[in-house]
Amino acid sequence: MSPNDLTPPRLVLGSTSRYRAELLRRLAADFEQSAPGTDETPLPGELPAPRALRLAIAKADAASNGWFNALVIGSDQVAELDGRILDKPGTTECARAQLAASSGRDVSFHTALCLLDTRDGRRHTHVDHTRVRFRELTATEIARYVEREQPLDCAGSFKCEGLGISLFESIDNRDPSALIGLPLIALASMLRAAGVALP
Repeated sequence: MSPNDLTPPRLVLGSTSRYRAELLRRLAADFEQSAPGTDETPLPGELPAPRALRLAIAKADAASNGWFNALVIGSDQVAELDGRILDKPGTTECARAQLAASSGRDVSFHTALCLLDTRDGRRHTHVDHTRVRFRELTATEIARYVEREQPLDCAGSFKCEGLGISLFESIDNRDPSALIGLPLIALASMLRAAGVALP
């Protein structure tokens, strides 16, 4: 019997995102965070959902380096408007432009999850799909929202766990946590299958 058979695996979040860390704390108080340093450049012709899944797997793989008894979580989210990917805006101007383009429209969010068990190298994956219907937004509302919440590091230019919820007519999904960036229902199922006692 190896020492790993006696020691519970460490939980490692392959992300430095404070949003994903806050979500994971709902399931586990004790975990490590590791910056995966993954190249997120899209591949030619890559569709949004496959891109999200590819990056989630890449993040879990990168963050698993040096861990031999761990459950490593990788996640990625891609926003899509009419087949066009909405990346993190980065600037106020881009955030305003994204929200103006989304006004009165449906935006799809593909949130991918990979749980890598370093004990046996197995990967468990899932992609959650959310459809958000935006209200008709005025330029004044958009400017006020971006100024107040500064969603510059968020795909789609909003924070649904904050004031961003006021931008919507509806949200259609099976897991509300997925829109924030980490599908907890799927993750909880994966962790239970890997031997973690939840709840």
